[in-house]
Amino acid sequence: MAQSLVIMGVSGCGKSTIGRALAARLGRRFVEGDDLHPPENRAMMAAGRPLNDAMRAPWLERIAAELAHDAGVVVSCSALKRAYRDRLRGAPGVVFIHLALPFDVAQTRVSARADHFMPAVLIDSQFATLEPPINEPDVIEVDATASFDTVLDAALARLARMGRSGP
Repeated sequence: MAQSLVIMGVSGCGKSTIGRALAARLGRRFVEGDDLHPPENRAMMAAGRPLNDAMRAPWLERIAAELAHDAGVVVSCSALKRAYRDRLRGAPGVVFIHLALPFDVAQTRVSARADHFMPAVLIDSQFATLEPPINEPDVIEVDATASFDTVLDAALARLARMGRSGP
């Protein structure tokens, strides 16, 4: 059985872009985690106000439901805190791919986006919330400052070494 993948990291790290490419390469369904936010959450973020744990809870429940419903799905989700990742680990065999990105690069990338609700003013809160997944089970870390092809190839190679890349 294929393992579900959660493509995680701060805003601007490439979760959606890499997630879509991984799903296509592996012949899996991709779910854009941002689409699962309640409208109130998106409005809060668009207004430059960070979400708290209570606001994130319904969103994480929707993502967890996707993971439980479709073994093998690829989902983009910031999964910034260990508690969030542990909630998503409720589905069997979830593998996280952490697209690691330094603050300055995230700030530059998000500032350059014109078509996304997440403003650059929230990068500070993203990094303040981030609990890096150091020594957590089933986490692959990839340097998201590398080129698209390098990031994609690194993620696929690490999945293959884990024996988790099958459809």
